[in-house]
Amino acid sequence: MRPLEGRRLFFVGIGGAGLSAYAQLARAWGAEVAGWEPHDTPYLAALAGIAVERTPAPSPPAGFELVVSSAYPQVEGGSRGAFLAELVSLRRSIVVAGTHGKGTTAAMIAFSLRETGADPAWLIGAPVPQLGGNAGAGEGWLVVEGDESDRTVFGLQAAIAVITNVELDHHSEFASLAELERNFAAWAARAASAVRDAPRFEGRLALPGEHNRANAGAALAALELAGVERETAVAALGRFAGTARRFEVSEAGGVTIVDDYAHHPSELAATIAAAREAYPGRRLRALFQPHLVSRTRHLAAELGAALAGLDEVVVTEIYPAREAPVPGVSGKRVVEALSDRGVLAVWIPALREAAAYLAERARSGEVVLVLGAGDIDRAPALIAARLEERRG
Repeated sequence: MRPLEGRRLFFVGIGGAGLSAYAQLARAWGAEVAGWEPHDTPYLAALAGIAVERTPAPSPPAGFELVVSSAYPQVEGGSRGAFLAELVSLRRSIVVAGTHGKGTTAAMIAFSLRETGADPAWLIGAPVPQLGGNAGAGEGWLVVEGDESDRTVFGLQAAIAVITNVELDHHSEFASLAELERNFAAWAARAASAVRDAPRFEGRLALPGEHNRANAGAALAALELAGVERETAVAALGRFAGTARRFEVSEAGGVTIVDDYAHHPSELAATIAAAREAYPGRRLRALFQPHLVSRTRHLAAELGAALAGLDEVVVTEIYPAREAPVPGVSGKRVVEALSDRGVLAVWIPALREAAAYLAERARSGEVVLVLGAGDIDRAPALIAARLEERRG
């Protein structure tokens, strides 16, 4: 099955979580693929055999169609959203959307389909170790993690639409929660089948936390709609071990390091609750990097409330991603919100210095949480190296 045979595609921003997956699937489906990526990213390793330019600006070869990441709006070409919609149109698809948990839920579905012999394809915005990456090209269902941050998901025609939950997170894109709800409702109505408000999973899971029981409940409902027998699906979900940067656990110097993508107040609260469940009675320290200027501006108080349940919090400067700085809005707003709740937090703007500070404070037997969606993914290695150095 090579529906893109004869196409020549050049991906601008090919090293990103999304486009790297699309490029892999496009190649598997017959297209000639090349791309451009100015940054070192962990997703480049999966693109072996694809010509990737590392120049300051892209220079696509003649005859190639451009698929452009939303991170590079100044480059003319087809949008990544339009290309994803095309991929979804080529295969019977399960699309998972929602404010929280969509990546984990999509990974649970893809993993379970593969475990039960259904041979899925998948496009997920994080590596899934048990699946071997963030993309796969099986001949069965296509499982896709959708994204509402730029409305991309609302252009995807799903056979099974899964909505994990809806909460306003992208304040620069949606005027209100009501607007977001309307968009999700209209999208689900266009699908042949939809899953929303599924009951929590009651079986055994390898992942801690109520949020993962909710994710697994949505996954189970989707799997049943896809034709998987309930008992078989339950067994497969119990073997799922998680995705990268979603409660990813490592050890260094006697300290447990939990790396998690949580960056919205609800996600932070869920991850901290899961850590309390997994490590009862142990001291929890955390390094938090706020993500997006708009989110920090609108939700600083809520971020402080979510983090207040920790034993120690170190906050860095905001990772702005696609947003421009706003005078007076910095990560210090989260520190001030914690202070308003009687919690003494530490403000260290630079990530490397913040990681070093926390590593010096951590003691054997404690748990360090690394929380955020930006370049804080570098922090676990920095913390681990300092802990091992200290022990040595």
